[in-house]
Amino acid sequence: MAEGKRLTTGRARRAVGSSYLWSTLRRPFLDKIERDREMLATHIRNAGRIVESSKHLRGAFLKLIQMLSMRTDLFPEEAIDILKTTRSEVPAMDYATISEQVKSELGRRPEQLFARFEPEAFAAASLGQVHRARLRSGGEVAVKVQYPGIDRTVDQDLGNVRLLLRAFGAIARDVMRQQVDTRAIYNELEARLKEELDYENEARNIAEFRRLLADDPEIMLPRVVSELSSRRVLTMTYLDGYQLSDLLTPAADAELRHWVACKYYMLVWRQILEFGVLHTDPHPGNYLVTYHPKLGMLDFGSIRRFPESVRRAGVRFARGLVGHDDRAVAQALVTLGYLDRDHNPRPMLKIIHILFEPMLIDREYDPAEYDAMAKAAEVSEIAFKHRLYRSPSHSVFLLRALIGLDGIIKGLASRANYRRLFISCVERASA
Repeated sequence: MAEGKRLTTGRARRAVGSSYLWSTLRRPFLDKIERDREMLATHIRNAGRIVESSKHLRGAFLKLIQMLSMRTDLFPEEAIDILKTTRSEVPAMDYATISEQVKSELGRRPEQLFARFEPEAFAAASLGQVHRARLRSGGEVAVKVQYPGIDRTVDQDLGNVRLLLRAFGAIARDVMRQQVDTRAIYNELEARLKEELDYENEARNIAEFRRLLADDPEIMLPRVVSELSSRRVLTMTYLDGYQLSDLLTPAADAELRHWVACKYYMLVWRQILEFGVLHTDPHPGNYLVTYHPKLGMLDFGSIRRFPESVRRAGVRFARGLVGHDDRAVAQALVTLGYLDRDHNPRPMLKIIHILFEPMLIDREYDPAEYDAMAKAAEVSEIAFKHRLYRSPSHSVFLLRALIGLDGIIKGLASRANYRRLFISCVERASA
């Protein structure tokens, strides 16, 4: 695996460099439109080479580009399409390797620690895989085991994603005429990746969410079995249910889809406004649904904690939004770092009205009404015209979660008064 991950050295790096050299030599002989097309093609080609060299590998780089693939708010469709190839299922690692990893972490092999340990994983991802097992006391558990050696490749993987971000940032600069702060994106990706590699940190995250959501009997959360957990092995009580993704079809029960849409919508906004602690991996596979109904949450590796000042500013923003108070919204945007104090707020307020349209309309809203691609194009045009490029670090994974929220709500395709739901979350956070 280490050999395959040296993407930015040797032949791969020379190929990227020669591609840019050839493009530079051609530019004086092309008109402006042709130059833009040539530069876009060059950037996309080089980004594609990086991804193509790694998409069949499990590891930190795969996880990083999966995270990056959510940033449809920053990068053009051509760039995001390259990253979508990483969203396929990852083949499970053989049991002998997993057994050795468990022994290395917990001192004994799985069959010595558990009454039963299924050798075949029921879920596999870029950083690890999950096996079903039974405790000697009789309880059913899920055992998450990190792939051996993943943590040793992190520096190389981060170097690769830095190169990929340069290509994407160049697309924004040279073709879209926008300045994207790729350093802030990189720093957030690095921080979240290192947290995801630490299963002891994930165990603390689970405990925190169990405390924060203890008042909600409709939410299911796993409990960590600490004596069978370590930095690279995490044993949790098994949550039974079916994946939220199974509901993303018109064939699924309409009443249940409506319940899940409202519940998930409010769950996300409670985290942002009330808790200031956000589950930032909105993949439908990270949520379970039961017929009770209850909503189960899985995979607490990527959590973003917002400073209290940011959470409070977010609440002020939300109150201003639902109260149609543009002055309060603008002041909150300054505090949050999206707007300079001496900048005319009107263009940014126009963007806010576009992005938060469902919260401004007091009626049942059909998610299909909101054309995210068209809205994004409109926002990009305003941002380009008025040079609104500020993107504070705390926004990177917040936007990822909100983009995921939009996708899940659209998939559930349930009409609801999302303004009223939003207002209830604002009121709870303001109490």
